[in-house]
Amino acid sequence: MNWKKFSRGVFLVNVLGIIYNKNTGKILIGRRQNDPHIKKLSWCFPGGRPSYGKDLEFYLKKEIKTKTGLSVNVKEAVFAKTYPENRKFLSIYYYCEPVGKKEKPGEKFVELKWIKPDAAKKYFTTSLHPKLWKYLRELK
Repeated sequence: MNWKKFSRGVFLVNVLGIIYNKNTGKILIGRRQNDPHIKKLSWCFPGGRPSYGKDLEFYLKKEIKTKTGLSVNVKEAVFAKTYPENRKFLSIYYYCEPVGKKEKPGEKFVELKWIKPDAAKKYFTTSLHPKLWKYLRELK
């Protein structure tokens, strides 16, 4: 596909999971190294690019399992955004709850960490949209 012929409306879609453990009040984030698309990216929510064959939630579960070892229940889409660092990327964030209890870093993650949602700004080196930041602080 020749992306240059499109002047608008074509994005690379990522689905990301805000995995919230109600028992601990913490969210799961993963640390990446040397992201080829967004150089400053370090800590982020697990997820990835979906394929065309099934719905987005199916691929989100698959990507989370691959990157964290966790199974999740995908509850709802909560936010979508593009990035000032690279406007070609469109990320759709979903609220998820963990089903499994044992996580381990997988594909592209070198470390996983459970944090309180209001600590996210300390970890994210790329833009954390104000609406997403507000959503995280209101998780209960």
